[in-house]
Amino acid sequence: MSGAPELASPVAAKSSENPVLATLERAMVAINRVIMAASAIALLLAGCVLIESVLVRYLFRATTDWQDEMTVFLLVGATFLSGAHVQSLRGHIGIEALAGMLPARVDHARRLLVDVISLLFCSFFAWKSWTLTYEAWVDGSTTASTWAPPLSIPYSLMALGMSLLAVQIGLQLMAGLLAGPEKPRAIA
Repeated sequence: MSGAPELASPVAAKSSENPVLATLERAMVAINRVIMAASAIALLLAGCVLIESVLVRYLFRATTDWQDEMTVFLLVGATFLSGAHVQSLRGHIGIEALAGMLPARVDHARRLLVDVISLLFCSFFAWKSWTLTYEAWVDGSTTASTWAPPLSIPYSLMALGMSLLAVQIGLQLMAGLLAGPEKPRAIA
């Protein structure tokens, strides 16, 4: 298994030759940059809220209903929204044992197949998340706690994150289709 991101991907380099795809990729890079900053802030806030929760419970013996939900909302947002950035680096863990043994054309086909399956899954997940968000919004669904924030908040974060991930995978799939298989490298 390999968790190392493929930063110097020949597919990414080749896609910049297509002006439409290059523009879409630049837009996704900008979106991912903003979302990663927001995700980092959300993680810091979640840590602060948890520390405050522990101190309030320990020092003042007070209940901390809202802190747990706020932390979950922040973590859900940071997790789902950062998925597109991680995918842009191909940083998700994948099994690379076959990649080195397969011919370039077969490995390229394998990557495209994985991207198609991932795109279908993420698109379905995003669609279902948007319908869940809509239902929670229309029904006015809230959590069962005394704070009772709307459930449309975490559902919308999940839906937006999966939508961005689907777009990122779609861009990588188009880039892979345009680039073709990598040429075999000469052995030095």
